[in-house]
Amino acid sequence: MKKGHTIKAVEPGSIADQLELEPGDKLLEINGNQVEDIFDYEYYVSSESMVMLVEKADGELWELEIENDYEDLGISFENGLMSDYKSCSNHCIFCFIDQMPPGMRETLYFKDDDSRLSFLQGNYITLTNMKERDIQRIIQFHLAPINISVHTTNPVLRCRMLNNRFAGEALKKIDTLFEAQIPMNGQIVLCPGINDGAELDRTIGDLARYLPYMESVSAVPVGLSKFREGLYPLTSFDQKSAEEAINIIETWQRKMWREQGTHFIHASDELYLLAGRDLPEDERYDGYPQLENGVGMLRLLDREVSQALEGKDNLTDLEEAGQEEALSVATGRLAYPYIKKQIEKITRRYPGKTVHLYAIRNDFFGESITVAGLLTGQDIIRQLSGRPLGERLLLPECMFRSGEEVFLDDVTREEMQNALQIPINIVKSGGQDLVRAVLCPAAEAEREQDSHRGYELK
Repeated sequence: MKKGHTIKAVEPGSIADQLELEPGDKLLEINGNQVEDIFDYEYYVSSESMVMLVEKADGELWELEIENDYEDLGISFENGLMSDYKSCSNHCIFCFIDQMPPGMRETLYFKDDDSRLSFLQGNYITLTNMKERDIQRIIQFHLAPINISVHTTNPVLRCRMLNNRFAGEALKKIDTLFEAQIPMNGQIVLCPGINDGAELDRTIGDLARYLPYMESVSAVPVGLSKFREGLYPLTSFDQKSAEEAINIIETWQRKMWREQGTHFIHASDELYLLAGRDLPEDERYDGYPQLENGVGMLRLLDREVSQALEGKDNLTDLEEAGQEEALSVATGRLAYPYIKKQIEKITRRYPGKTVHLYAIRNDFFGESITVAGLLTGQDIIRQLSGRPLGERLLLPECMFRSGEEVFLDDVTREEMQNALQIPINIVKSGGQDLVRAVLCPAAEAEREQDSHRGYELK
């Protein structure tokens, strides 16, 4: 009996629905080929026609000839990858998962380093556990872009930072991907005194040689929680070291723009805030390819809020936009000054809205962790209890587990609503979403019926 892949859901009205496929059915083969994982599946279904072998729940075998003209079939599987997840083989000196306390949900301790998640979810991978066959499949299917956690191009230093004697050798896989013209993005987690300074300068220069296929690179400061006993002795960035890193990055930006027409290397918003420097202008983000790494989110938010308030998002046509209401917004300490600026723009335009904005201190992981995405439900409840909250509370979706309404510490949205005695709206990351959430509670509640996507801890 062939193993197969169990269908979890069938989209109503899709090709699969018309073929009477149902949850519980098993996909066995496509065009006589067993489907190893999601890569194979996507490759085989991206065609004009195919023959699919399916085992129904009662054991009956169906052979379906499908003319789909490159359309999605409308199937999702119980296992999103259609195979086991690949765990990380490194022991990085800066790994945040190693800095979490015991007793949290089991999935938060799983370290993935799976190339398939790079394409499906935008995860960054180190290349250390990829076999030659994995690389060749990427080239065969021409999957792109692949997101690579580089950290340093110094092979010896990379082995030390990743605690993996093969980490330096793995850098050669970038050469193979470059030669195959596979688009890539890079990431550098900066650790003061280790891969900044001259090492950062070297890394940027080495990665620039992979243009145009290495499309962008981000540099983000290491995050250090208070749970570091027995771990590698790392220090956080201060204003001086953050400024020095930005100076190196901006020197390369000027060079790359002059020679290649791209800024290529980007510092995260957090690095600019630590340095006390103004964020780069909109044009310097090259279309925001590194948003998931916190690069340009605040600048883009500023632009989108302004556009929405200028009427480019049809918000001014909504009758309830001018209704009087008090509400509250909570965010991390890092973004607080920038969110405050946006809220002030909104309330100047619509003075009937009173917004209480709160910066939540991260007591759970430690005060050095200042991003909203690492706040816990218990810290939010504790710090907002007894505070003026108005009629509803807005929280950014990055605080929640992907696709769910659960915080890192397993506090649920419902539990927080009960504790604070206030409805909670989950707000997506765009500036239009923030403006709409503040101005239009009924419209926002309706939009929330659609599934929201948060960010996994990465």
